[in-house]
Amino acid sequence: MFERAIISELRKWRTKDSRKPLIIRGARQVGKTTVVRQFSREFSNFIYLNLELPVDRKPFEVFSDFNTLLQTLFFLKNKSLEDRAETLVFIDEIQEVPEALQQLRYFYEDAPDIPVIAAGSMLESLFDPQISFPVGRVEYLVIQPASFPEFLGAMGETAALQQLHSIPIAAFTHDTLLKLFRTYCLIGGMPEIVAHYAANNDLASLTPIYESLLVSYLDDVEKYATGLNQIDYIRHVIRASFAEAGKRIKFQNFGKSSYKSREMGEALRTLEKALLIHLIYPQTSPVLPLLPDVSKSPRLHVLDTGMLNYFVGLQQAIIGTADLDNIYQGTVIEHIVGQELLARQYSALHGLAFWVREKTTATAEVDYLFRFEEKLIPIEVKAGSTGTLRSLSMFMDLAPHNMAVRLYAGQLLTSTITTPAGKTVHLLNLPYYLVSQIEKYLAWFETQIEG
Repeated sequence: MFERAIISELRKWRTKDSRKPLIIRGARQVGKTTVVRQFSREFSNFIYLNLELPVDRKPFEVFSDFNTLLQTLFFLKNKSLEDRAETLVFIDEIQEVPEALQQLRYFYEDAPDIPVIAAGSMLESLFDPQISFPVGRVEYLVIQPASFPEFLGAMGETAALQQLHSIPIAAFTHDTLLKLFRTYCLIGGMPEIVAHYAANNDLASLTPIYESLLVSYLDDVEKYATGLNQIDYIRHVIRASFAEAGKRIKFQNFGKSSYKSREMGEALRTLEKALLIHLIYPQTSPVLPLLPDVSKSPRLHVLDTGMLNYFVGLQQAIIGTADLDNIYQGTVIEHIVGQELLARQYSALHGLAFWVREKTTATAEVDYLFRFEEKLIPIEVKAGSTGTLRSLSMFMDLAPHNMAVRLYAGQLLTSTITTPAGKTVHLLNLPYYLVSQIEKYLAWFETQIEG
């Protein structure tokens, strides 16, 4: 078991003056329950309610009066209400009982001293429209698969983890960190996979875990679907998404099917609500605010790169490569970079963004955009020389600043490039494994430019 970075976010939530009940969002199997159980050790008491169990769900179905419900929950779990402020209440699988969601507002209004966390999936779409969602009375955190720093912690690589947080990083750490990042990219960040690999260091033994993950998502389809036909659509989308991950997609005939745009669009959006995939629409402006153009084709991002590698059959290729950019036309390294960028975001409102300029004369696409202060920083993921950064140069000619990032297999390096329009751009060349530290490095980079 390894401690997730989200624990620090939970500690911040606990000490807020105006704390609200917290809903943790995340796909199944990303470790929501495990994280809360770890956090519960910091409390004197812990009440765990799994609403898939009849005994735990019954009080929410029987008692509509909040005070009666509260007394019942503490009584059934043999806890004293006198210790309520030091008792963490965790309502797991809250989507199973819509009435439980309504009760969160009363925890906020009538018992704000009790720390309450709920977890579930598909919350916005599973509830009956007549059941009011407690808007303004709850807050959210999103949990993603484990990040590279969390992977290092799970592997016991304390020296590497310490060096990863040193800015600027020492050159002598490069080969070791690049090798460890390649392993992380290979197996991904699903907590069960990471924990098993840390304990056994055996890739072959991960096969049944990857398979069980896919089966669990396929088994969940009936919970997500609104009809028998949609079950077939969603199952197809789950299986096809791995082969289409990292690419810009069309809904019509998605995954080499005969399905129509409407059918596939609904299925893809349903899985996006379940946080199994992300549909990343492009930005066409080089400045804030981020306003993705939903009329353009989105890029598909799946939950985890390790699962992508397994189901597409890329594991052996990754083991034998010197540079991840050479695998699957660069899709794998671009995908893990997106996964790392998502892993540092806990807000339900944030996501990934990229930039396109689509004209008949020239098409350009920048892999990712990163908001830093009031700037949109372009990020290119590639191993090529700086002279080949055509799309990035086109973006920088339109941008009101002069900072850009390239992620590659080389050492940390700062340089300048000149765009076709003659603009001087300061380029931060970061090794892949530093993507989790990008905000700190951009702040450091600014001092280097100004100095």
